Amino acid sequence: MSSPAPSSSAANVMLAIYEKKTVAIDLYRPLRNYIVFNYSEREAQTLEDDLETLKSMRNTIERATAADSLPARRDVLQSYFKALTAVESRFPISSDKDHVNSVTFTWHDAFKNKQKASQQNIHLEKAAVLFNLGAVHSQIGLTFDRSTVEGRRQASHSFIAAAGAFAFLRDNEAAKASIGSSTTVDVSVECSGMLERLMLAQAQECVFENSIAKGSSSGVCSKISKQVSLFYEEALAALNVAPLTNHFDKAWLSHVQLKAALFFAEACYRYSLELHEKEEIAEEIARLKSGIGALTDAKKSSSKGAAAQILDAISKLEINLKTNLERAMKENDRVYLMRVPQASSLPPLPAFAMVKPLNMNEVLDASRDKMFASLVPDSSAKALSRYTEMVDDIIRTQAEKLQQGSELARVSLKEMDLPDSILALEGHSVLPTALWEDVEAVQISGGPAGLEGELQQLRDLSRVNHEMLVQTEELIQKEAAEDAQFRSQFGTRWTRPQSSTLTKNLQDRLNRFAANLKQAAESDGKIERSVRDNMALMSILDRRPIESALPTLAKPIMSLDANEDAIVGTLKQSLRQLETLGAQRAGLEDMLKDMKRKDDILPKLMTSTGSYEDLFRKEIAKYNRICEEISQNLQDQEQLLRHIQAQNREFASTFNIEDYRAACEKCYKQIEAAIAKYQEIKENINEGLKFYVTLQDAITSVKQQCSDFVMTRSIQCREMIEDVQRQMSGLSFQDGKNSNTYNYSSTGPPQRTSSQPDPTNQPRPQPPYYHQPPPQQSSPPPPAYAQQHPPQPTPTPGYTQHPPYSHPQPPCPYRGGSPSPYPPQQGQQPPPAGGYEYGQPAYPGWQGSYYNAPGQQPGSFPRPPYTAAPSPYPPNQSSYYNK
Repeated sequence: MSSPAPSSSAANVMLAIYEKKTVAIDLYRPLRNYIVFNYSEREAQTLEDDLETLKSMRNTIERATAADSLPARRDVLQSYFKALTAVESRFPISSDKDHVNSVTFTWHDAFKNKQKASQQNIHLEKAAVLFNLGAVHSQIGLTFDRSTVEGRRQASHSFIAAAGAFAFLRDNEAAKASIGSSTTVDVSVECSGMLERLMLAQAQECVFENSIAKGSSSGVCSKISKQVSLFYEEALAALNVAPLTNHFDKAWLSHVQLKAALFFAEACYRYSLELHEKEEIAEEIARLKSGIGALTDAKKSSSKGAAAQILDAISKLEINLKTNLERAMKENDRVYLMRVPQASSLPPLPAFAMVKPLNMNEVLDASRDKMFASLVPDSSAKALSRYTEMVDDIIRTQAEKLQQGSELARVSLKEMDLPDSILALEGHSVLPTALWEDVEAVQISGGPAGLEGELQQLRDLSRVNHEMLVQTEELIQKEAAEDAQFRSQFGTRWTRPQSSTLTKNLQDRLNRFAANLKQAAESDGKIERSVRDNMALMSILDRRPIESALPTLAKPIMSLDANEDAIVGTLKQSLRQLETLGAQRAGLEDMLKDMKRKDDILPKLMTSTGSYEDLFRKEIAKYNRICEEISQNLQDQEQLLRHIQAQNREFASTFNIEDYRAACEKCYKQIEAAIAKYQEIKENINEGLKFYVTLQDAITSVKQQCSDFVMTRSIQCREMIEDVQRQMSGLSFQDGKNSNTYNYSSTGPPQRTSSQPDPTNQPRPQPPYYHQPPPQQSSPPPPAYAQQHPPQPTPTPGYTQHPPYSHPQPPCPYRGGSPSPYPPQQGQQPPPAGGYEYGQPAYPGWQGSYYNAPGQQPGSFPRPPYTAAPSPYPPNQSSYYNK
C-alpha cells in the first residue's frame, strides 16, 4: 500500500498577519497636564519617569518597521499594553471636558489599509496593541525552519501564542473598541475570533507534521489531521459571513478552504489505512471516496489564487487516495463482497485537539507593574473603599450561612451516629477521635508489649548501681584493713586517726544509698507484678488497627421481609447526596472569594460620569446568582436531613442499634481503663529510671571521693612508715627545722620509749603506689579528717587538702532519654555541691514516693502510694552488698 510523505510542501505555506499602522500622538503633555490640574505639580514631577517611559514606548510602536527584531517588537507591545492598563485606571480619556480630551487614537485596518478608526477611547489603543501582538507572534512562527521537528515545535508555540493574543482581544477589548461609528473590522469580535481559529489550525498542522515524522500510528495521525481540518473550517465559516465577507482577499478564502479540504482528506486517508489493517474494506472504500470528493470540490471552487505548493500537495494526496481506493475495490469484489455504505451515513471522523490558545492573563497582568502606582483619585479611592465594604458584607453574610449549614449537618449526623453506624455494618468501625488519639499515643510509645524492655532497663540500672556501691565499699574496707594492719604492726607509733573515724560520713551515705536501692528493688517488684496482673487488660492496646477490637454491627439473624439491604442502600444514597451538597457549599464559597478577587471596578469608577450608587447596584448584582444558589443549597439540605432522620429510625430499628451502641460503650470503657493503667505503669517506670540515673550520679560522686580519700591515705601511709622507721633506727631530726614529722594529735606525735620494741627488723609492708609528692613544709594537719577545709588551692601531702567529704553533693539533673545501664567513667568530675543529700527522698519533686527509702524524716516527702514492709537489715549494715 502506498504511503505518501506528509504534506511537507503544504506546511511551507502558512499565513502571517501584518501589523496595524497608527498615527503619531503625544501622550506626555496631556497626561502631565491632567496630573497637575487634578493633583499637583509635585506629583507630576514624581511621575516624570513613568510619563517618559510611556512616551518612549508609544514612539517605538509608531516607528516600527519590518527591519526591527520581532522578539523586541513583541516585548514592547506587551509592556505598552500593561502601561495602557495603568493609564486606563487613572486617566479618563474621552471628550468630556473634565477628562483627558485632547488625545485621539487613530489606527488603520490591517487588511484594508485605507480604512481607519479614530476614537477618544483607550480601548481602541489597547485593541490595536493586542492585534499587533498576535500579528508579531504569527510572524515569529514563520521564521522557524519548519522542515525540522524542533522548528515545527517552536513554530507551533508561536502560533499558539498568537491565538492567545487574538482570543484575549476578542474577550476583553474587541467589543469596547467597536463602539461608535469610527471602527475597523480587523479588531472586531468576529475577526479576532477567526484569526484565533486560523492560528490554532496552523499550530495543529505543525503538530501533525511532527506526528508523521515521529512515526505515530495511522489512527493518531488521523485524529490530529481531522482537528486541523476543523480549525480551518471554523475560520472559513467566519470568513463567509458578515462583517468579514468581502473584507479579505480571495487568496485568503482559497488558502483556508483548500487547507480544510486537504487535511480532511488526509484524515480520511490515514483512517483508511487503519481500517485496512482491520479488514473493514467497506468503510475503507467509503472513507477514501469521501476524501477524494472533498479534494475535488475544493479544487473546483478555490483553485484560483491558491499557492502552487498546496495544489501540488492536494494532487499527490489525491493520487494516493485513488490508488488505495482501486486496490480496496478489487479486494472487495474478489474476496470480501461487502456492501459499501454511503458517505453521509458514516459517523464523523474522530478528532483530537493538541493545541489551545495561550492564556495571556499572566503575560499581560499589569498588577505587578508600578507605573503610576501612586496616582489614585480621592473620590475613586473612597468610592472603591465603600464598594469593597459592600462586597465584604455580602461575602461575610453568605459565609456565615454556609458555615451554619455545614455545622447543622455535622451535628445532625452526630446525633444519629452517622455515618459510623453504616461503617460499622461494613466492618469499618471507628473510635471517638479523642480516644483514638490516646490509643495512638500509647502505640507510638511502644504499647504494653514494650513494657518488658523498659522493665529490663530498670533491672540493668539497679544492677549497675548495686555493683558501684559494692565497689565503693570495698575501697573503704580495703583501706581500713591496711590501716589496721600497720596499726597492729607499729602499735602506738602509728599515730594517725583510724579509718573508721574519717569515713563515718562516707559510710553513712553509702548505707543510705543501700537503703534506697533496697526500697527501689521492692518498688520494681511491685511494678513488675502490676504489669503481669494487668497485661490481659492492656493487651487490647496492642491490636493494630485498634478498630479491630471494636464490636461489629451485623444483620439480624431473622428477617420477615429481607429488606435490610434496601434500607441501607437508601440511607447511604441520602448520605452521598448530603456530602454532595457540602461539596457544593465549599465550591460556592470559593466562587464568592474568587469573584471578589477579580472584582476590580476602579477603572469604571474613574471613568464613570453618573451616580456611584447606580454603578454599585449594577456591580453588586453579579453576586445575586451565587447568593441564590447558596439559599437553594441550604433548603435542599434541610429537606434532605428530614429524609435521613426518617431513614435512620428505620435503620436503627432493623439492625438493633441500641445493643450495638451499648457494646461499643463497654469496649470504649475497657480501652479507657487499659490506657489509664498503662499510663500509670509507664509513669512509675519513668520515675524509676529517673531515680536510678540520679542515684548512679550520686554513687559515682561518692566513689570518686572515696578514691581520693584512699589515694591520700596511701600517700600518708608511705610517708608515715618512713618516719616511723627513721625513729626506730635512731635517726635524729631537728625540731621545727627541715622537719618532716607529722603530728596527728593536738599535742604532737607520741615519742618512742625504751620499752617499745624496735621494729627495724620486722618486714616492711609496701603501700600501693600512686605518685610521690614533693616534700613540703606544712603546718601540722588537723586531727579530724572529715572536718578540715583546704586552706589554699595548692595540694599538699597529708589530710589538709582532701575535699569536704562530710558535705554530700547532689547529682546533676537527669536530662537524657533512656538511661544508660553503664556506670560513668571513674575520672568524671563530681557534680557541683548543693543542698540535696542522697538518702533523703529518692527523686525530689515526685509526688508519689515510689522509690523512697524507709526511715526518712517525717515531712521530708509526700506519703507513698503504698507502705513497704520494714527492712530486716539495719540502715548502717555496711556488709549489705558484700553477701
